[in-house]
Amino acid sequence: MTAAVGATFGVEEEYHVVDAETFALRDSPELNARAGAGALGARIHAEIATTQLEIATGICRTTDELRAELTAARREATAAAAAVGATVLIASTHPSASWTEQRLTLQPRYITLLERWGVLALQQVICGCHVHVSVPDLDTAVQVMDHARPYLPLLLALTGSSPFHECVDTGYDSFRTQWFARWPIAGPSEPLGDADTYRGVIDDLTRAGVIDDPSHLYWDIRPSLRHPTLEFRVGDVCTSLDDAVLHAALVRALAATLAERAASGVRPVPIRAELLRAARWRAARYGLSDRLLDPATGELVEPRLAISRLLVELEPQLADRGEVDEARALVQQVFDRGTSAARQREVLQRTGDPAAVAAYVVRAGLRGCDETTATTPTGTAGG
Repeated sequence: MTAAVGATFGVEEEYHVVDAETFALRDSPELNARAGAGALGARIHAEIATTQLEIATGICRTTDELRAELTAARREATAAAAAVGATVLIASTHPSASWTEQRLTLQPRYITLLERWGVLALQQVICGCHVHVSVPDLDTAVQVMDHARPYLPLLLALTGSSPFHECVDTGYDSFRTQWFARWPIAGPSEPLGDADTYRGVIDDLTRAGVIDDPSHLYWDIRPSLRHPTLEFRVGDVCTSLDDAVLHAALVRALAATLAERAASGVRPVPIRAELLRAARWRAARYGLSDRLLDPATGELVEPRLAISRLLVELEPQLADRGEVDEARALVQQVFDRGTSAARQREVLQRTGDPAAVAAYVVRAGLRGCDETTATTPTGTAGG
C-alpha cells in the first residue's frame, strides 16, 4: 500500500487581493461572491475573508505538471482580480494591511467559525499553503503524521513569507505561524499511532464543541476529509513559483519516505511536545538565518546542514521521480537569495516604504507565470 503514497499530489494556495495601483488590501465582495459561486473556474475559490482568493491545482504526478498548474492558477487568479481593478499578492501576510480592512465571507462554514470562535474568525489576515499527497488509507496517513512531526520545522523554514503584520516588522520569517497559533485546534498534533486513535480524537473534539468534522482541524498535517490524501499545512505561501514547487516536491518525498519507514516497522523519532513547539517556533522566528533543530539528533545545527541532511534522507524518493537535481538546485537558490521574508525586509530597508514591499511581492509572485503552458490533470487538489 505504501507504493501509492505520493503517486499524486497537488497544492492549494491562498492569496491577498490588493488594489492594482496602490497595492493596498482590496475588499472585493463581488470577486469573492463569483469565486464562491464557481464562476471563476475550477481552480479558484473563495476564502474566509472578502480580501482573499484560494487556488487549487489539479491532481499532478510530476513537478512539471505541478509547475504548469500553479502557473495557470496564478495567472487565472490575477486575471480574475484584474476585472475589478485588483491583483493578487502571494505571501502569507500583507506588509501593511489590518484585519479591520476585510470582511467575513458569508458562507455557512465561515459563519459557523465566527459564531464559535468570535474575533479569531475575523482576524484571518493571513494566507497559507496546503500540499495534498496521495495516501491510500487512514492508518498509513496517521503513521506518516506521527513520523513527520520533527521534520515540519524544516519545511516551514524554507517557506517563510510573513515578516510583517499591520505595518510592523515582527522579527519573524513566518509570523503567520504565531498568529495562527492562537487557535487551539492549530499547530502540531500529538502522536496518534493508528486510525482508531485518530477517530477517537475527532470524536472527543466534536463532543467538546470545537469542531464539527475533521475539516475544522487546523493541524500542521491532517488527513483530508474528502480525498485519499494527507494535507501538509505547515508552510507559508511561497511567493516564488520555484519555492512553491520545491516545497511540494519535498513534502511528497517526505510522505513517501516516512510511509516506507513506517511499513518496515521503524517507530517515529520520539520528541517531546515542548521541544517540537520550540523547534517550530525557531523555524518561524529565524527561517534560514539561524540554526534549526535536527530531527535525528535533537541538536541545533546550521540551516544548510539541516536541509542538506533532509535532502539525503529524501534522495531515494526524489531519485525515483528524477527530481534530485531539481530539488538540490532549488534549495541552493533559496539559500542564495533568501526566503520571501528576507527579500521583503531587504526592500523595506532599501525604500522605507511598505507599499514598495507590496509591489515587489506582487511582481515576484507572478514572475515566470507567463512562460509555461498549463496542463489539465483531472480533478483538483482540494480537501
